[in-house]
Amino acid sequence: MLCVYAIDADKPLEQFVPGLSSMRLADFRTFSSAGTPLKRALEAFYWVRKAQCVLFTSFYELEACVIDALRSELSCPVYPVGPSIPYMTLEEKPKLLNRSNKDYFDWLDSQPKNSVLYVSLGSFLSVSSSQLDEIAMGLHASETRFLWVARGDSSRVQEMSGVMGLVVPWCDQLKVLCHPSVGGFLTHCGWNSTLEGVFTGVPMLTFPIFWDQPPDSRLIVDEWKVGLSLKEKVGKDNVVGREEIAKTIKRLMEDTVESREIRRKAAELREASHKAIEEGGSSCTNFNSFVRDLLVIMCRWPV
Repeated sequence: MLCVYAIDADKPLEQFVPGLSSMRLADFRTFSSAGTPLKRALEAFYWVRKAQCVLFTSFYELEACVIDALRSELSCPVYPVGPSIPYMTLEEKPKLLNRSNKDYFDWLDSQPKNSVLYVSLGSFLSVSSSQLDEIAMGLHASETRFLWVARGDSSRVQEMSGVMGLVVPWCDQLKVLCHPSVGGFLTHCGWNSTLEGVFTGVPMLTFPIFWDQPPDSRLIVDEWKVGLSLKEKVGKDNVVGREEIAKTIKRLMEDTVESREIRRKAAELREASHKAIEEGGSSCTNFNSFVRDLLVIMCRWPV
């Protein structure tokens, strides 16, 4: 695989795997050096052909070509039943566990519609300190309102980012993305965050770090066309500079022909994801089929 990668890094992966027209072998660079996670993933792929069914947290309309390709390759049923996110609780009022929780929703309520960039780079992996500084300074230079979830020194991040926004150590992400003042999502492209961005129809700025995140970024930017990449121009020491970050933030958040088209496509995917989980929708139908198949299998087990 490494030899193929070195020669054909920029060729479409669809030449090898049907349904992945936007992917490149280069998007899977981090997989080859992942050690134990790669071993576990390969073991899981091996067992897929022995499975009696396969469940996906995606939904059919989001990845129709991929699902169709898998169904043609696998002998067992393939069920996309997503988006598997806690959307059932969205009608509940946010639980005000502490003062800071109340503060950030009050702050969002005071902002104009679609004016806030929500920033979250995940809870597991993180960017380097130098890259974090560049993101903060780029955000400051963009003069964009923001809500940033920073797990580390939130006071330092707040100081670098400026007074246009708010830095918090935690927030209820799905409810924040549903807030009408939020008009963009700077994300590390973890799959759960990606699905939440799709479900809420918020355009994304992608900053993938590792594992599945580069391929997820490729889907967001090139396949679904609901976002822009912040890592197109990586500079010295593999760091994206503040000028490039500020420019890309403005491209997404300002009212232009490009940003309006991205918002239109994001709204289409939001509607499709909502319909998928409704009664009679694709995910609802798939889940009911899965349960029926599971009951049939259980009836065959010896008592």
